[in-house]
Amino acid sequence: MDLTTVSLVISIVAILLSFFAIARPSGKAPEPAPKASFESIPLRLQAYERLVLLTERISLPGLIGRLNQPGISAAEMKVILTENIKQEFDYNSTQQLYVSQLSWDAVRNLKEQNIMVVNQVAASLSPAASAAELNKKILEVMMSQQNGAIHEMVSQTLNHEAKKLMQ
Repeated sequence: MDLTTVSLVISIVAILLSFFAIARPSGKAPEPAPKASFESIPLRLQAYERLVLLTERISLPGLIGRLNQPGISAAEMKVILTENIKQEFDYNSTQQLYVSQLSWDAVRNLKEQNIMVVNQVAASLSPAASAAELNKKILEVMMSQQNGAIHEMVSQTLNHEAKKLMQ
């Protein structure tokens, strides 16, 4: 046998041995994935806390009380209310990483419902209406909701989810 043939045979044997060594189960149980290096419950609870605060900050009665400006038009007040709702929501949008989909959907729906209420009430008023008229009509709509205020239902959902974490 010449040197080339011997090299070829040794190479084939090495490849076969490597293949069998890899393919054969080792008999050792696979190691479990390492645990997370941090506990996520405090972060999740903080996210629920921030979303409860957001819910209160974008509640229409709270916004009207905080942002009321005498002497401006209903159209100007509509813009102030809708922009404030959007800004508050955008500022807290990263909290969706830490909360359940149900909770995040509730907060997002609250934002959309509040903007819709503001827009619909503003559209029902005359172009010369004042901010006071808009605010009064919005509060009347909120008081007439049969199931209670939307923001209260969302707060209850968030509180329920946070309490499940603490158990």
